[in-house]
Amino acid sequence: MHAMSATPPSPTTPNSTQLADLRKSYERAELDENASNPLPLAQFGLWLGEALSAQLPEPNAMTLATVGSDLRPSTRIVLIKGYDERGIVWYTNYESRKGRELAGNPFAALQFHWVELERVVRIEGVVEKVSDAESDAYYKSRPLDSRLGAWASPQSEVISGRGVLVANAAKYGAQFLLNPPRPPHWGGYRLVPERWEFWQGRKSRLHDRLRYSRDAKGGWLRERLAP
Repeated sequence: MHAMSATPPSPTTPNSTQLADLRKSYERAELDENASNPLPLAQFGLWLGEALSAQLPEPNAMTLATVGSDLRPSTRIVLIKGYDERGIVWYTNYESRKGRELAGNPFAALQFHWVELERVVRIEGVVEKVSDAESDAYYKSRPLDSRLGAWASPQSEVISGRGVLVANAAKYGAQFLLNPPRPPHWGGYRLVPERWEFWQGRKSRLHDRLRYSRDAKGGWLRERLAP
């Protein structure tokens, strides 16, 4: 009798049939025009608060979509670091791919996907840089390693290996010690919303979608969209 192998089976690559057969019924909540807030920022604050209270993994993560000069869209995950009547704020390297694309085309879109709550929020608008004072204040609030990382990483550039980042971090750590200044190429962006959409998953794929867009008087027009 041969001993049974303790080696776990190798993972299999999913085929198209397996992917096509994936199903999920959305039945957690509903989104009604009359029950939703007439102001999209207030509705967003409510949903973000519920995502935080539910202790979801990284409820502050959002997809940022930009378009380059070649008219090709690109996306990446960034983290919301503030929001108010002026817009949604995140911080990054201004010389990164997204920074270069925003410099040439300031129109962008954000998307939050809170899977466990069966909710999506989409926001479209124009992006601007936040003030130096705002960027300075947030930079100073970051852990030291993160502040040095902003100096160490030539974001989106080709590097020969991870050793480049480690060496850069050591170099700037020795140079700045405990008080690195904010790099001139690093700071905040703010997306000024022109359009919001709130999506709540519903049974039978008859999802709730509410869109808020600016009206002629500068207020917000709230409309239901077909799923």
